[in-house]
Amino acid sequence: MRFGLLGPLEVTRAGHPVGLGPAKQRLLLATLLSRPSETVPAAVLEAALWGEDPPVSAPANLRTYVRGLRCALGGGGPWEGMPRTRGGYLLRVGPGRRDVDLFEAAAARGRRALTLGDSALACEELAGGLGLWRGAVLEGLPLPDVLVRWASGVEERRCLAEEDYGQALLAEGRFPEAVALMRRLVGRHPLRQRAWGHLMLGLHRAGDVAEALETYRRAREVLVRETGLEPGSELRRLHEEVLGRSPLPAPVPAPAPAVPRQLPVVTNDFVGREAALAVLDSCPGRQDASPATAAVTAVSGMAGVGKTALVLHWAHRAAGRFPDGQLHVNLRGYDEEGALPAADALQVFIEALGVPRSRIPPGVQARTGLYRSLLASRRVLVVLDNARDSAHVRPLLPGAGHSVVVVTSRERLQGLVTAEGARPLPLDVLTERESTGLLARRLGPRVEAEPAATAEIVAATGRLPLALAVVAARMAGHPSFPLRAFAEELRPAGALLDALEDGDARRVLSWSCHALTEEAARLFRLLGLHPGPDLTADAAAALAGCPERPVRPLLRELTRLHLLTEQAPGRYLFHDLLRAYAAELVRTVEPPRERRAARERLYDHYLHRAHAAAVLLQPQWPAVTPVAPLPSHGGGHAQDAGAALAWFTAEHQVLLRTVSQAAGHGFGTYSWQLAWALTAYLAPHGLWQDQRTVQETALAAAERTGDPVGQAMACRLLARADSRLGNPEAAEDRLRRALGLYAELGDATGQAQTLHNYVELCHMAGRPAEALRHGREALRLHRLAGNHDGEARTLNAIGWLYAVQGDHGRAIEHCSQALDRQRQAGDRNGQAATLDSLGFAYHHLARYDRAVASYDEAVALFRASADRYHEAETLARLGDTLTATGDTARAEEVWLRAAAIFDTLRDPEAGAVRERIARLREGGPGREG
Repeated sequence: MRFGLLGPLEVTRAGHPVGLGPAKQRLLLATLLSRPSETVPAAVLEAALWGEDPPVSAPANLRTYVRGLRCALGGGGPWEGMPRTRGGYLLRVGPGRRDVDLFEAAAARGRRALTLGDSALACEELAGGLGLWRGAVLEGLPLPDVLVRWASGVEERRCLAEEDYGQALLAEGRFPEAVALMRRLVGRHPLRQRAWGHLMLGLHRAGDVAEALETYRRAREVLVRETGLEPGSELRRLHEEVLGRSPLPAPVPAPAPAVPRQLPVVTNDFVGREAALAVLDSCPGRQDASPATAAVTAVSGMAGVGKTALVLHWAHRAAGRFPDGQLHVNLRGYDEEGALPAADALQVFIEALGVPRSRIPPGVQARTGLYRSLLASRRVLVVLDNARDSAHVRPLLPGAGHSVVVVTSRERLQGLVTAEGARPLPLDVLTERESTGLLARRLGPRVEAEPAATAEIVAATGRLPLALAVVAARMAGHPSFPLRAFAEELRPAGALLDALEDGDARRVLSWSCHALTEEAARLFRLLGLHPGPDLTADAAAALAGCPERPVRPLLRELTRLHLLTEQAPGRYLFHDLLRAYAAELVRTVEPPRERRAARERLYDHYLHRAHAAAVLLQPQWPAVTPVAPLPSHGGGHAQDAGAALAWFTAEHQVLLRTVSQAAGHGFGTYSWQLAWALTAYLAPHGLWQDQRTVQETALAAAERTGDPVGQAMACRLLARADSRLGNPEAAEDRLRRALGLYAELGDATGQAQTLHNYVELCHMAGRPAEALRHGREALRLHRLAGNHDGEARTLNAIGWLYAVQGDHGRAIEHCSQALDRQRQAGDRNGQAATLDSLGFAYHHLARYDRAVASYDEAVALFRASADRYHEAETLARLGDTLTATGDTARAEEVWLRAAAIFDTLRDPEAGAVRERIARLREGGPGREG
C-alpha cells in the first residue's frame, strides 16, 4: 500500500486506487499520515475533524470513522495496520510508503550530490523527488489547524529542493530549464531571494542581460513593497555581475536590520518559580538549535497568578540568546475595552522589524506573511502576553526559523498545544516558601519577626501573587502596624476581595467571566454555593438543576479559562479568591428563591448518595429514613461496598462541610441525616474528632427544627465520639438524653442501640455490673423489635463483658451464639468484632491456637469492611497472643502494622503499641491484652 500526500490525498494497493470514504474519514487518514507509525492522541484527531471544541459525540463518531477507515484500507475487512493505542491511534507505515518520504529522501541525496560537486547526479535526484508532486499538499481537503503547520513545513522543503534543483541546472548549463523553474517558484513565493538570484543568473548566462536586470528591478520592487527592506547582499552582488562588474552609480547602502528591544521593565522582587523557569530555559533558541518551525510555549493560569511576571523575568534573563531582538505585545485578551486585534499587533511587530508603516500591507493574512518572512532568518524572542485564545495567537506565530514564542493566557490554549505543538506550562499559585519570600522582599524583617501572622496572611491570600502583592503594598504603607492586625482583617468571609480593591481584583476577575457563555457564567455563580473544597460534575449538575451531560462542556469552559482547576480526573477545585468572587456574584445576581432551590438540590444530591453508600458499608445498621428525594438529573449511587467506600473517601471533606452548611442555611433535616450517613465511614476509620464535630452540628440543627428523631440520633452518635475522645461524663449525659428521647418516641431499636453504646461506656469506666445490666436490657429490646442483627451484636458485647471479668466459658458461649447468627446474616463487621472477643477469651484460657485463628479471621474481616480502627485494635491483641506463644518475629510484624494504622488515624494508641515493640526488642515481655 502506498500513500500520496503531495497533491490530492490518494492511497493505492497493488497499483489500484483505494476508496477513502467521506471527507472526515480522509482528514482522519491525513492526520495519521502526518505522524506515521506514531500514536496520535484522540484529542488531536478530534480537533482535526471538528475543531478546538468538538461535540460531545466526537469520541463515538471518531470510532465510527476509524472503523470505516480500517475497512477501506483493509479491502473491506478490518486492517491491523491501524491499531488502537493508549490514548489514541497510530497508522503503521513502512519505509518509503509515503510519497513525502520518497521526496525528502531524493532531496537529501540531491543536496548531498550538489555539495560534492556532482551536479548531474543532483539534477537526477532532485528531478525525481520533485516529480512526485501532483499539486499542493493534500490539495482539495479543508485542512484543519493541526495539519496546516505540517503542510507548510513540507511546502517549505519543496521550495528548498526547487532552489537546489535550480542551482544544479545552472551548474549543468541547462539555463532555460533553470529559468522556467525559478519563474514558477517566485510566482508562488515572491519573497525568496535565492530563487530570484538563480533566475537572474540563468537569464544572464543565457545571454538575456536586459531581462536579468529587469528581474532584479522586479525583485527589488517586491521586496521593498512587501518588507520595506532592500535586497540582500547576494542579490545585489549578482546585480553588479550582470552590469559587467562596474560599480553602481551612487549606491544606497542597505540599512542594517532593525533589532527590536520591546520587553517592558520588570520589578526586582520576583521570587521562586524555579520549575517553571527551568521549563522556559529548555526552550530551543540557542545557536546550535535548528528547529523546522518556531518553538512555542503556552503559559496559562488564573488571573493574578503571575504569568506575565514569570515570562518577563525569564525573557530579560534569556535575552542574550536572541541576538536579533525581542518582541512583546499585550494582547489585552480579557480587557474590558476589548482584545487587541491581531492585525494591529502585527503592525507593531513589523514596524519594530524595520519596515516603514507606509510599506505595511493591510489585512491580517498579508501582514502575517510579511511578518513570517522577516523572521525566517532571524533568532527573535516573541512574547505574546494576555492572549484571549488560540485563534487570537495564530497569526502572530513565526513560521520556519529559530525564533521562540512564549504566550500567556488565562485560557489553556489547548488548540495551540494540539495544532502547533506548543508546550503547555500551566502556572499554579506560589508555594508557602515562595509566598513568604515575596512578603519578605516587600516588608523586610517584619516578616521574620511575626511568623505566625505571616503564615496566616499567606494562607488567607491563597498564595496568589496578585493578592500577596496588593496586601504587601498595604502593609508597607503602614510600617508601624503589626502584621497580626492585617491577618485579622483577612479572616472574615469575603474579606480578601475587599482587601484587594486597590488592585481592582473584582474588575480583573470580571473580565474572565465576561468571556464565558451565558450558561457557563450561571454555573460559575452557582458553584459559589458549594461548600468545597472540591466538587464533581454530578454535584455541579445538581446545583444547576440539569443533567450531568450538558454540564461537562461548561466545566471544560471554566477550566479552560482557569476559573476552575481539574485537580484530579473529574474533580474540580476553586481558588479561594475565585470561590469568594463566585459567592459574591451568586448573592448579587441570582434571586433568593433560585439560591435556595440550588442549595436544596445540592444537599439532596449528597444526602441520597451518602445514605445509599452508608447502607452498603454497614448493611446491618438500622438505617434512618431519608427525606423524599428530589427529581435527580445526576449520576447513580454506588453499587457495591467497594464503590461506596471509594465515594466516601473522595467526598469526605465535602460532606463534613455540607453538614455544617446545610445546618447554617436552614436545612436541618438534611444536616442530621447526612451526619448519620457519614458515621458509616467515620467510625470504622477512627475519625472521632470529625464524628464529634458533625454530630454537634447535627444536634444543633435538629434542635432548631424541633426534630426528636434527629436529636436522639445525634445524641447517641455524639456520645460514642465523646467516649472515644476521653470525655465520658459528656458521653453519659448524651446517652441518657438519647434514651429519654427514644422512650418518648416508642423506638425500641433506638433504645437498644443506645444501651449497647452505654455498655461500652460503662466498661471503659470500670462499671461491669452496670454494663451487663444495660447489655441484657438492650438484648431484650432488640428481641422485642425483631432486630436480629442488633441482637447478635449485643450478644457479643455481653460475651466481651464476661471475658474481661474472667468468666471465659460464658464469654465463649455468648460470642459463639452471636457468631452463628452473624455468619447466617453475612454481617462481616459484626463477625469480626465477635471473633476478636473470642480471640481474647481463648487467649486467657491459654488456647493460643484458637485465639490466633480467631484474631487472624477478625483482622481479615475488619480489613475487608474497611474498619481500620478495629483492625488495628485486633492486631495489637494478636501480637500479645503471638508473644505468649513465643512467635516474637510475627508479633513484632503485626504490632508494626497496628502502629502504622493508628498513625494514619492519628490515634495515640500508636505510642502504646510501640512501647510493646520496644520491650520485645529488649527481650522483655509484651503487654497482656
